[in-house]
Amino acid sequence: MFLRILDRLEETLITFLIGAATFIIFIAVLHRYLVGIPFFYPFLFPINLSWAQELCIYMFVWMAKFGAAYGVRTGIHVGVDVVVNQLNPRWRKGTVLFGLLCGAFFTAVIGTMGAKFVFGLMHTDQVTPDMELPSWLVYLCIPLGSYLMCFRFLQVAWNFWAGNGLPHHDHAYVEGIEVDPPANGAGAVR
Repeated sequence: MFLRILDRLEETLITFLIGAATFIIFIAVLHRYLVGIPFFYPFLFPINLSWAQELCIYMFVWMAKFGAAYGVRTGIHVGVDVVVNQLNPRWRKGTVLFGLLCGAFFTAVIGTMGAKFVFGLMHTDQVTPDMELPSWLVYLCIPLGSYLMCFRFLQVAWNFWAGNGLPHHDHAYVEGIEVDPPANGAGAVR
């Protein structure tokens, strides 16, 4: 139950961040070009969207940190496994587990260093340039995203060790479209 809630929260956050950032960028670009048209100038010039670029940068950074954890969970991270796949099964399992545990260790270290950095920033009056948000709020994505990614590495390692295999993303799968098995080398879309 907890994992299902965490999965949905992760997916919802990523979806919201990328959607909202795209919408804000669209509005800011539209504003920039429409303000140059004399008819719209008196209406749009008083509207200040200087904060939009800064906000979108922060939203994309947060989305990337949580998207990396999502990538570990679903198996869509880039991996070079040509040599690993050539190993015998016993060595392959040990090598994959070692790699997953190294990923968990690395993200735990980054999360801890990020938490120390954020904790130090909390005791300052530093704010962001345009939006004047507390800086620690922006950098909070480092420990949160890194610890979530560490958890996902451990989750994948545990499932792999238990014999459930690694998460695998089918690049040909598109949600909502069913494809019949190939007949004579071609797939029929329904």
